Amino acid sequence: MALLEVERSLGRAPESGSSALDEAGFRRLAEFIWDETGILLTAAKRPMVSARLQRRLRELGCDTLSTYLDRALAPAEDRERQHLIDLLTTNETFFYREPAHFAYLVSEVLPAYRGQRMRVWSAACSSGEEAYTLAMALAEVLGLRGDWSVLGTDISTRMLAQAHQGLYPLERAKHLPRLWLERYCLKGVRGQAGYILIDPRLQKRVSWDQHNLLHPRREGAPFDIVFLRNVLIYFDRAVKQRVIECLYEALRPGGWLFISHVESLQGLRTPLVMQRPSVFRRPPG
Repeated sequence: MALLEVERSLGRAPESGSSALDEAGFRRLAEFIWDETGILLTAAKRPMVSARLQRRLRELGCDTLSTYLDRALAPAEDRERQHLIDLLTTNETFFYREPAHFAYLVSEVLPAYRGQRMRVWSAACSSGEEAYTLAMALAEVLGLRGDWSVLGTDISTRMLAQAHQGLYPLERAKHLPRLWLERYCLKGVRGQAGYILIDPRLQKRVSWDQHNLLHPRREGAPFDIVFLRNVLIYFDRAVKQRVIECLYEALRPGGWLFISHVESLQGLRTPLVMQRPSVFRRPPG
């Protein structure tokens, strides 16, 4: 996949200094991120990208960003390339984000699955808050003894490591319903004061795996519900089309797809049927 275009910021003066990311370096990096993730880094993101890479330069003892890119993008540097992807694709999230989705899930979707086996996929789970919120919703409706599981995937291995720990600053749980917070979260003490730990009974229902959304997901499929929220906004139409096709194939007939309220599938070719804004369903049969 080739980089179609990196937007230029009109009137932006070139950055200076040995550790600055010049235009050629930025285009090289943007093309790598496009090829690997489908995310288009615009010129407006150049200062952010440069800032995120400075600490890594110091850790590795690289004098310039150009030197670092030579190292990170070398064919033998799989681990450093993954580290670079982690630095540039991670976004902070929180529990119970876009609460209307979870209210709809609990009242309209999940009750029909009582007594059935159910598989749910948080397809860009970041540090795990969405996947654990889904697990709480499933536990509320289907019970902790129900036959259900949640898979959380992300392209960032660093985010997946955080998710696996199940330990979060209390601030990220401020939107959780109080009852869910009391039932499924343990309050941190001593060295973990100010944090919450996801109840081990819930943790064992959630598994984690690295996955690139540009590729089909076969392991664990088909899924009854897929959440992919606040991700499509980073893709152009061609990449969105590719990702939605992969998600459609991973859904069981009659399965549900939730995207963010700020996102749309308008202009894409898909058999998915909109049930309400940001909620879609694969036709049964």
